[in-house]
Amino acid sequence: MMLESIRWIAYAVPVIPTETISPLHDVWLRPRRVFRELAAQPIGRTDYLLGAAQGMVGWLAWSRTQNAGATESVAQILGMGLVVGSVFGIASLYVMAAIYARLGTRAGGSATRAQVMHVLAYGGVPLAVSLGIWVLTALLAGEAAFMQTQAPDIESFLALLLRAQFLAYVLLMLWSVVIQIMGFSEVQGLATRKAFGIWVLGQLIGLLAALFLTILIVSVFPSP
Repeated sequence: MMLESIRWIAYAVPVIPTETISPLHDVWLRPRRVFRELAAQPIGRTDYLLGAAQGMVGWLAWSRTQNAGATESVAQILGMGLVVGSVFGIASLYVMAAIYARLGTRAGGSATRAQVMHVLAYGGVPLAVSLGIWVLTALLAGEAAFMQTQAPDIESFLALLLRAQFLAYVLLMLWSVVIQIMGFSEVQGLATRKAFGIWVLGQLIGLLAALFLTILIVSVFPSP
């Protein structure tokens, strides 16, 4: 009886349940697996929401560099981030996806534009998460959250809070960069080093395009 049980255990085919993937959760530590799962999926609502959140974070960060808290209220800054930042974030997804798809093809990759957009959207999950930290900091610190130069008499608690928020923002942004580079490597079938080069080149092209667009807007609509 025991011998038959041992033989049954030895030759039985194990039934392993299919492992489910939660892209928003697993992309933090298993980005390659996530992007393989998303490769055949079309662009969806989550991609747009993540792009909008990243655009809002970008607007809030830019507002801080401009010392927007000195002239605008927290409600105004957050409202502009919701309206302008979200639109800019979604538009950036399309623009940067077109840039990276073309760069990847020239480097020998074979990813579609939808796959590249998945990488940009889901790869920015850590950056999108920082939006909650930005909003919480703004509610606690007020306009000081959007001041690059703080007053010398700022409270110690607020100074510590702003430093912690900025550090968290930088770390989450860097982790998003790492995930996106790994994502490009996976969907394009390229080495990580080459994927890093493509990411850097794409950022430079995007920056030049943004500068050109800014100059064009200023020349067409000059400030009074």
